[in-house]
Formats: sequence, C-alpha cells, structure tokens
Amino acid sequence: MISQYLGFDSDYIIIGLTVVLLFLLILTIVNIVQMRRLKKSYRNFMTGKDAKNLEDTLIKRLDQVERLVVANDDNEENIKKLFRNMQYSYQRMGLIKYDAFSEMGGKLSFSLAMLDVKNNGFIINAMHTREGCYTYIKEIVEGNSIIVLSEEEQEALNRAMGNKK
Repeated sequence: MISQYLGFDSDYIIIGLTVVLLFLLILTIVNIVQMRRLKKSYRNFMTGKDAKNLEDTLIKRLDQVERLVVANDDNEENIKKLFRNMQYSYQRMGLIKYDAFSEMGGKLSFSLAMLDVKNNGFIINAMHTREGCYTYIKEIVEGNSIIVLSEEEQEALNRAMGNKK
C-alpha cells in the first residue's frame, strides 16, 4: 500500500534493503577480523619475555616509585636537618702565626679564630715564651669581641670573616 502510494515498487525496496544488509554484513566481518587482531596484539603485549606478565612488571615498578618517593622525602628532611645543624658549626677559620717576643724565632705563637655563619665563635691566642706557653680565649659575637683584640687576633678574625684588612 505505501509502496503504491509513493510510487515505488516493492521489489526495489527489497533489493535496496538487501544491499544495505550485505553492506552491514561486510562491515561486521571486517570488524570481527580487526577485533581478533587487536585481541592477539593485546595478548602479546600483556605477555612479556619468558611469559612474564606485564601486570607484575607494572606493580613492581610502581612499588619502586613509591619507595623512591619515600626515600626522597627522607633525604629532603635530612638535608634540612643538616642545614639547621650547620648554622651552629664552625665553618670559618683564620690563623696567624707570629713571634710573641723578638728574642724568640720560628713563629711559635699563634692566633686562631673559629666562626660560624653568623660570625659567632672564639679566638684562641697561644703565646710561646722561653718560660712556657700561655693560652687565652676570647668570645666573638657577630664579628666583635667585648675584650680588646691584639693585632694578631684582629688579623685572624678578619681572615676568618673574609676581610682583607
């Protein structure tokens, strides 16, 4: 009825639908062949050397990455701790050897300045004489001493602080 109303013959409709059906059947066959190839490639991909499973390898690598992240965090904390500790260690040194008395030779006396990053520390002055050796220590706070420094002590302090005076 509808075919007569539209002016089509039912044979043409059947032929057209058959062509569409054949086209869809060919597409389905092509799709099945491609799926088989894809499954074969997937199986080959998921199986590594000597039948080693890719999933096991991925899990192993992820575990390694997690351990590296933890180790990195530990290393960062240790580095911060080292930097905090280094603030209080003596990092700068200035040494001056001299003759305390003109009759003595060999420059057996010395002034040694030891400072941290903030120029806090001490100066040891060892004076060698014929009668003995006398050692004195003076505290240094922010590059200065409350007690007057001798010329040699001041020179040792300047060397420790990096001054050329």
